[in-house]
Amino acid sequence: MESISRISNLLESARELTLDASSAARSTFRGPASRPLDSRQIKKLLDSRNEREILDGLRRVIAMAYARNQQKTLPFFSAVVKNVASPNLEIKKLVYIYVVLHAEQEPDMALLSINTIQKSLSDSNPQVRALALRTMSGIRVPVISQIVSLAIRKGTADMSPYVRRAAALAIPKCYRLDPTLEPQLLEHMSVLLGDKQYYVAGAAVTAFMAVCPDRIDLIHPHYRDLVRKLVDMDEWSQLATLRMMAVYARRCFPQRTKTVAVSAPGKASKTASHSLGDFYGEPESETDTTEPTESPGGETKTVAVLDPDLILLLNAIRPLLQSRNAGVVVAVARCYASVGSPEYVRDAVGPLVALLRGPQDIQQIALYNIASVCLVQPADFVRYASRFLVRASDPPAVWRLKLEVLALVFPHSPAHIKSLILSELEHFARGAARDKALVKEAVRAIGRCAQAAGDAATSTRCLRLLLAQITSLDGTLAAESLTVIRHLIQQEPSAEIHKATVVRLAKNLDAATDAQARATIVWLVGEFSGLGDEDGDNIAADVLRILLKDFVNESEAAKRQILLLAAKVYLHHLNQKDKAQKANGDKDKEEKSDTGERDMITPLWEYVLLLVRYDVSYDLRDRARLYRALLEVPQLATLMLLAPKPVPHAPSPSEVRRGFTLGSAALVLGQGGESKSKNMLHGIRGYESLPDWVREGAEPDAELRDTEEEKKAATTFINRDRAPAGDSLDHAARSRGSVIAAGAGVAGAGVAGAARGKLGSRTLDDWLAEEEEESSEEEDGSEESSSEESSEEDDDGEEEEEEEEEESEDDDDDDEESEEEDSDAGEADRLVPA
Repeated sequence: MESISRISNLLESARELTLDASSAARSTFRGPASRPLDSRQIKKLLDSRNEREILDGLRRVIAMAYARNQQKTLPFFSAVVKNVASPNLEIKKLVYIYVVLHAEQEPDMALLSINTIQKSLSDSNPQVRALALRTMSGIRVPVISQIVSLAIRKGTADMSPYVRRAAALAIPKCYRLDPTLEPQLLEHMSVLLGDKQYYVAGAAVTAFMAVCPDRIDLIHPHYRDLVRKLVDMDEWSQLATLRMMAVYARRCFPQRTKTVAVSAPGKASKTASHSLGDFYGEPESETDTTEPTESPGGETKTVAVLDPDLILLLNAIRPLLQSRNAGVVVAVARCYASVGSPEYVRDAVGPLVALLRGPQDIQQIALYNIASVCLVQPADFVRYASRFLVRASDPPAVWRLKLEVLALVFPHSPAHIKSLILSELEHFARGAARDKALVKEAVRAIGRCAQAAGDAATSTRCLRLLLAQITSLDGTLAAESLTVIRHLIQQEPSAEIHKATVVRLAKNLDAATDAQARATIVWLVGEFSGLGDEDGDNIAADVLRILLKDFVNESEAAKRQILLLAAKVYLHHLNQKDKAQKANGDKDKEEKSDTGERDMITPLWEYVLLLVRYDVSYDLRDRARLYRALLEVPQLATLMLLAPKPVPHAPSPSEVRRGFTLGSAALVLGQGGESKSKNMLHGIRGYESLPDWVREGAEPDAELRDTEEEKKAATTFINRDRAPAGDSLDHAARSRGSVIAAGAGVAGAGVAGAARGKLGSRTLDDWLAEEEEESSEEEDGSEESSSEESSEEDDDGEEEEEEEEEESEDDDDDDEESEEEDSDAGEADRLVPA
């Protein structure tokens, strides 16, 4: 019979396993709600005594809550909550999820489960304890805030790091429930920040940033421990810790600089050879670099002097540049860019560029950060220029940023890299891409490259590429090319190549069909209308004459520029006439010799005024009246119409994002400066810039960051008599500065010791020599003290006998006291009533 019952139990368990597997497979392929049930059937499952049916009912309720409106699952609240005491962990998890979702709608019903959840805080399973703590903090009912605070206090002292982590993550939730509990929560947070487990410390930092990011006094005693644990934390904790460390560094480490000499080529720099302390990672003292060292050429540079604790942070986060999380890599780059030196930023350039191998969304965010870093240190990206070449699969947001980076890198690149970049831009500028926006951006990038180029050959090549676009069938592209050409010409208007360029543009005026393109060409001709008058090769008057033939059919933008061209041509004519009159002094003779030119320019100006007089544009008629009145005073007209124009500069589009923190949403969403309101950027709340550097002298004391072990070690060094000999020697060498002797050995210790004594430092040989001298003196005086020692031994024996007698008396007194206490206890027992 026993074997039969065993077999039946096995069959029953196998049946349950089969049913569980089939339900799991059915939920995997068709979902838990593939066969919808009505409310009565779901409630029946929840009221069942079979754990498998209860689990099925809970899964259906949770699926309904997430897929549909939560109001439809509220009627099951009582049926779900009564399963909170189930020993099955899966059922308990689903019940906790349901309670957290619906606690705000049914606070009274949710409070009924608090006692059961609170009992789970004492469960033997740490996973259950952590789950209960997480659930209690997730129930957003302000009445239970004190209970949650007590649960956090209990979880802070828990033996399991999993529970302590849950307690750290529950602190912000409890703070949002009741901000008056902040003093208690800060005590728990301070304990968790000093936890030895990085798993717990990272969560504590996350809670710190959510509750009290300004309380840096809580971070002081745990700073160095957190820096050492940073590499082992999870990715989310690393992000929070790196953000906190950047703020902490700005508020605790002042920005110091020093001036050093730049060594000449071929000579070893003084800073290139490091001491033994630098080799072992000890910081360089600040006293040896306060004054610049004279160099042969007198060249000096300013470098940053970093605090030792800041160097500890910057070196500790360097391994995180190899993280698989793109956010962690960007966070490390943010720390290097905001609190580090250019050398550290250079280390982050390669990992940032490596993010371009990821998905398109990560590429876009990485490129925003790369462009921001490239504005400050573009030379470090030259070696990665080929990584920014546009691909056919790149979306518009990606290739725009790539073209920006190429234009920023271009001025700092060698000749072969410049040729590569220009070839890439030329490929797209010629219309090889189907996207017209890409062609326009390529043309603008060529213009930025030409403006930033320092050699004439590069500028000439860029200009030649742009001139090839003015005959394009795409009027927008031609107008964009002409705008860039105009910017290049205005940079150096007196160059001979630009004069020839204007002539070429005037010849292609008939091919330009776009209104803005024609207006740009006419404006350029007007700017050069005064050149070539002496040689007789000025084309401005002829261009004006040709344009007036079809003036009626021109666009309004072109008409405005034609009117301006006519005013400039007529003004130059008046100035030339006045100059000739002053030179000859004979007014009648000059009028006779200059009749032909006057008859050509003056009728053109009068004809333009006549055409504009009957034009339909109010603005054009007003401009004509203004120019006519202005030209009555040629001196005033010269100051206004022929004044030198400011050189236009087309900055990189990323310039509007300069100064924004790396990794922030402002780099993507921000297109300008910050809003005047606090913590707002273009109406978007939440942006917080890094604080300013603390003033030198106002920073917190560095001893606040000493750990307990370091304080004990410092106390040991101060008390020399109790310190070990090796520690005393090391402390003496650090404080005085040891000098390495040329000769070694005890034989040469006398001469070397004398030389070192003058310098105020001692070596190990000196210590050994002193010990030998002391031992020899002790041997010489041993014979003299033998008699004294024998007498002292007799006295010591008498004293030892007296001490033994006193100890025996004390033991007898203790025995008597213990007997009295036992008797008193017995009497007390008899006084207690039965």
